[in-house]
Amino acid sequence: MTHEEHHAAKTLGIGKAIAVLTSGGDAQGMNAAVRAVVRVGIFTGARVFFVHEGYQGLVDGGDQIREATWESVSMMLQLGGTVIGSARCKDFRDREGRLRAAHNLVKHGITNLCVIGGDGSLTGADTFRSEWSDLLNDLQKAGKITAEEATKSSYLNIVGLVGSIDNDFCGTDMTIGTDSALHRIIEIVDAITTTAQSHQRTFVLEVMGRHCGYLALVTSLSCGADWVFIPECPPDDDWEEHLCRRLSETRTRGSRLNIIIVAEGAIDKNGKPITSEDIKNLVVKRLGYDTRVTVLGHVQRGGTPSAFDRILGSRMGVEAVMALLEGTPDTPACVVSLSGNQAVRLPLMECVQVTKDVTTAMNDRKFDEAMKLRGRSFMNNWEVYKLLAHVRPPVSKGSTHTVAVMNVGAPAAGMNAAVRSTVRIGLIQGNRVLVVHDGFEGLARGQIEEAGWSYVGGWTGQGGSKLGTKRTLPKKSFEQISANITKFNIQGLVIIGGFEAYTGGLELMEGRKQFDELCIPFVVIPATVSNNVPGSDFSVGADTALNTICTTCDRIKQSAAGTKRRVFIIETMGGYCGYLATMAGLAAGADAAYIFEEPFTIRDLQANVEHLVQKMKTTVKRGLVLRNEKCNENYTTDFIFNLYSEEGKGIFDSRKNVLGHMQQGGSPTPFDRNFATKMGAKAMNWMSGKIKESYRNGRIFANTPDSGCVLGMRKRALVFQPVTELKDQTDFEHRIPKEQWWLKLRPILKILAKYEIDLDTSEHAHLEHITRKRSGETSI
Repeated sequence: MTHEEHHAAKTLGIGKAIAVLTSGGDAQGMNAAVRAVVRVGIFTGARVFFVHEGYQGLVDGGDQIREATWESVSMMLQLGGTVIGSARCKDFRDREGRLRAAHNLVKHGITNLCVIGGDGSLTGADTFRSEWSDLLNDLQKAGKITAEEATKSSYLNIVGLVGSIDNDFCGTDMTIGTDSALHRIIEIVDAITTTAQSHQRTFVLEVMGRHCGYLALVTSLSCGADWVFIPECPPDDDWEEHLCRRLSETRTRGSRLNIIIVAEGAIDKNGKPITSEDIKNLVVKRLGYDTRVTVLGHVQRGGTPSAFDRILGSRMGVEAVMALLEGTPDTPACVVSLSGNQAVRLPLMECVQVTKDVTTAMNDRKFDEAMKLRGRSFMNNWEVYKLLAHVRPPVSKGSTHTVAVMNVGAPAAGMNAAVRSTVRIGLIQGNRVLVVHDGFEGLARGQIEEAGWSYVGGWTGQGGSKLGTKRTLPKKSFEQISANITKFNIQGLVIIGGFEAYTGGLELMEGRKQFDELCIPFVVIPATVSNNVPGSDFSVGADTALNTICTTCDRIKQSAAGTKRRVFIIETMGGYCGYLATMAGLAAGADAAYIFEEPFTIRDLQANVEHLVQKMKTTVKRGLVLRNEKCNENYTTDFIFNLYSEEGKGIFDSRKNVLGHMQQGGSPTPFDRNFATKMGAKAMNWMSGKIKESYRNGRIFANTPDSGCVLGMRKRALVFQPVTELKDQTDFEHRIPKEQWWLKLRPILKILAKYEIDLDTSEHAHLEHITRKRSGETSI
């Protein structure tokens, strides 16, 4: 990358103006996107304008269109909803309204529009763009704008960001607000579960989603619901019988509650609505269970955005500004979106078209078609739900295999969800499933028992590790481990854990040379708050820890906002891995995040102090600095605190906070529950295949590199990678992968904190086409 290109990002926006508006239903995380658009726009030298009250403000003009400053978006990252307001706008639907809107934009010299909203809002934006030159001609004829103004504003660039809690927009994995809505729903489901257990009740929960069942589907996966009704896949005609049978079976297996999730747009095969009241009446009439209905409503739109939505909003905002400023009259209006963890740009109208195709398919009762159009991630969720919801483990056909499941390393939220789905999928496949307590130590000591279906009941939402977990590695107890593998006839191992699970896997591979008993397939599911397992972009538990840190930072920022002139230094976990510090820095709006992967010197610390001194002269009189626990052995948290205290004398005072083990606890977030559930299911499916492959002369013998894998999420897909192949990608001394994808996000953190740095634009998303996404790898 040349220096000229680097410099280009900082001058890209000079002489240009960008307007940002939020339209349609609000969604948590919209503010993060607005903040990023404003700050990155200003960073590139552009002028940025707020349009208040959505399209209505565009039509009305006047003081509804106001120039934004750096400080005007401060403290809005943690607020739900949209600070600049949103309204449903009739005027913009008429050409007359759009004419007024065009007039207002031309008068402000704005030719770049960033629209944050649902598919309706984005379609409106596209219409506006296609009519632009006609609108200008009319305005010029009417003498409302001069020929010179018309030439200056000859074309309009449009970029859309999808903000919608329903996740109903095709082409995007996650829309802004979806994750936060799931947080709200799960908080309520968890609360309801406790009261339902006390009274042995059945609860019917209705969640939002008129045309899209995403929230309902992921909720049911995340809470282990008995049944889910979604518009895309209506139940079979005899569903009433089937539902009642399922509920009573769950009860006879010892469960004290039933949970049924209904999307508000649920229908039967004939397109007739299925309401939560219908379901309640059915259960009461046929089974006589004490049944309650809870309709969640607007709660789902409220509350503070989750860490995921803040990072998503911020990343999308940055990408939107780049897409606008690089736009030409020939580039189509695009949507900035996330696929896996990659930012992508997609043609706006292609996405809108596919989204419309889903509705058409549903109206024509072509439900299979609708499911396919929703994309692979949606289909995968549905497949896993269908597997896990069936209570009757099948009568085993042919030989039964024995698979053991264990936790290794430090506790991480979501471990139990992974154990639950591994055990249940194993039982469904007709296998015998054993659980091992206390990691490799328990495997050596024989702390092993058989798990039935209800052994893991209700585990999805529980934090920590129910099986018990230890950091001990297997090497020194190979003899006892081999003896127990034989004694319990273990034919496969699912190891759920952190870096030690991976190094333990490598030791098992090594041990195969001496011990034949270790020649059994094993798979590692990464689960650690540190997110430092090679072979996976994410690990189970990291999202929960991130949200915990975020919540704490929000509270600390509030305290600092009250006292003024105060800088907080917060130490996060993660070992040598700077993932938590960096991502929490992005999500909480930190001024700096010190990590091991990006070495820093005393000059950098000095620059940070100077930066905060300057910041105290503005209206934003507070600072937040994150430090990863092992980022530097000499520049400790105490050292940095002392340095800041000394240098900030008379300008600001400093406080320090070590977050510690609270980062390992807590109830898992919806992302971690869902991710863990899918990983468990995928690992067990692979395991069954591998055991069959390795079956020779009446016994299992697996000695190939691909019989010992890490299951990881890479960019857009879940992939199995032999542990031995990952060796070269690992820095064993510091227990981190040599290459980490999230380091590319660090410049965004610095720009949003007002550092004059080079934004490396080489990582840019290029325009892709939506149809390409459907073939090839399996996405999660």
